Amino acid sequence: MRSAPLIRLKNVGCRFKVRHKMMRFKSYEALKDVSFTLNRGEALGIIGRNGAGKSTLLKLIAGILLPDSGQVLLHGNPSIALLTLQLGFSSELSGRYNAVLGAMLLGYTKKEALARLDKIIEFSELAQWIEEPMKTYSSGMKARLGFAVAMEMSPDVLLIDEVLGVGDAAFRAKSMKAMKEKFQAEQTIAFVSHAGSTVKELCNRTVWIENGVTKMEGPTDEVVDAYEEYLSTHDRSLEK
Repeated sequence: MRSAPLIRLKNVGCRFKVRHKMMRFKSYEALKDVSFTLNRGEALGIIGRNGAGKSTLLKLIAGILLPDSGQVLLHGNPSIALLTLQLGFSSELSGRYNAVLGAMLLGYTKKEALARLDKIIEFSELAQWIEEPMKTYSSGMKARLGFAVAMEMSPDVLLIDEVLGVGDAAFRAKSMKAMKEKFQAEQTIAFVSHAGSTVKELCNRTVWIENGVTKMEGPTDEVVDAYEEYLSTHDRSLEK
């Protein structure tokens, strides 16, 4: 039996104003007409070229942005977290305080964040630097801590803007394993990625966004294959 829709997007559009000249602005349509459902317990892939509107789409689902047209409908008031590495991190605070702050920004209370802190530190492999201020961390260390915070949290809906390329090869393998466990634990997930092979491995259904509209929605293999064929054909036409 098909799972019940948890989130439904109906003809969603989103516009931004961008500076054109010193005192003039023009409107940019990040999304024009996007419709699809995210069902409870499924892993939904979202693919598309750079500038297609994928990251904007996740921010609309998370409630960070509001649509200019159409509707984002939530069923059952689910908790939603957008996995963004280094979300709200302060360069002056220690890694420990930033881990707690990051967890709270994902919707957890301070008590809940502190209860998960040891596991966050263990996963990040940053124990010896955890009391140092964030400004002393490399970009890779910051990414490790951000990923560890996100992986320890379990909202009703987890929105992931491609973040698997964090740290060295060993940590990337560890990150992928943790991601797979999330995807296999009936966590409801929307996953944005450019890597078709990763989407095929992790997602059972996929939406293809092209120029701000839903171009295709369906089984992951079919959608990813159509997308990659489109890219190949498009690239060949540009070479002529």
